[in-house]
Amino acid sequence: MTKVAIIGSEQSGRTSLAAKLGKKGNVADITMYDFSKNDVVMTTIDANGYPKSLKSLVTALNLSDIALLCIPPEGPDVSTGECLVALDLLQYKHGMIVLTKADTSYAYAQEELEKNIRKIITGTCMENWEFINISTQSFEGLDELKEKILELDEKVAEDSRKQDDKPVRVMVDQSFNVTGIGCVVLGVVSQGTLNVKDKLTAYPSAKPLEVRSIQMHDVDVKSAPTGGRVGLALKGIQSKDIERGFVISEKETVAESFILKCKISPFSAPLSVSDVPHLFVGLQSAPVRLEKIEINGEAAEKASPGDECILHLSGSHEIAFSSSDRFILSNLDAKQRFVGYGFAETEN
Repeated sequence: MTKVAIIGSEQSGRTSLAAKLGKKGNVADITMYDFSKNDVVMTTIDANGYPKSLKSLVTALNLSDIALLCIPPEGPDVSTGECLVALDLLQYKHGMIVLTKADTSYAYAQEELEKNIRKIITGTCMENWEFINISTQSFEGLDELKEKILELDEKVAEDSRKQDDKPVRVMVDQSFNVTGIGCVVLGVVSQGTLNVKDKLTAYPSAKPLEVRSIQMHDVDVKSAPTGGRVGLALKGIQSKDIERGFVISEKETVAESFILKCKISPFSAPLSVSDVPHLFVGLQSAPVRLEKIEINGEAAEKASPGDECILHLSGSHEIAFSSSDRFILSNLDAKQRFVGYGFAETEN
């Protein structure tokens, strides 16, 4: 199953492109587009709530394995830059740069735009990403884009198979009640292999549950591997007890406060003690207060762009996570809102 996030500024052409890649489905702060033909099953996610909502962007990226960053002929703007920072902080492995509205620009201008963007992404996780031009009227280049997406998905599948034997984790992005069935959730198997009748727990609430049935693209299956987008009927839990961001697994760490080993983005404003950054991990998010900063083992009043530091953060909202989860810090009041990333060193 191919899962693609389409991101970029509001005028980048991302929504028009998403509509060409599948049939419009669920709409919230993200919009799902589904496509199924022969052996190809693809879900495209448009972060339509972005740039107003950072959560929309982070959610779309975390639910997907491949990112398409759309850039119009006018070139990168503030939102494009923010998307580039987000992709690099997440160390997003698979993706392409899509130069949209190619029919409204000259070939020379497109070449110059690609050169300029390549300079910007040098040294980032996107350094070796391919570029592709797409027309907005005839959508010339769309077939080539689809082929390249499927090529990337083969690499994604190779990575996913290496995760199949790990303890199962499912990221939940929707929860609702179905008459005669009960609690149903939609989500993505982020690692491991999920099986019918698995007895697991929903975190951070620590509610036990059993997997009654599994569907993948409306087809009943007995198990779902890493990377699978699934619909689950659950036993022993109600839909009001589970929501977007919850993690279904055997065991998670749950905390309100954190000690993170962090790297501040070189494109961020400094962080100071008593600041209240916003924390993202998986599909969860919460505001936290910065209580203490340590740099090279010494207390500091602020962390500057490019610094490696230890941040002591206190919050009031429980978050479920594992040691491998990448936390993303943001300042929702800044022009470029992403601040840095970190991993939990100690849980309070």
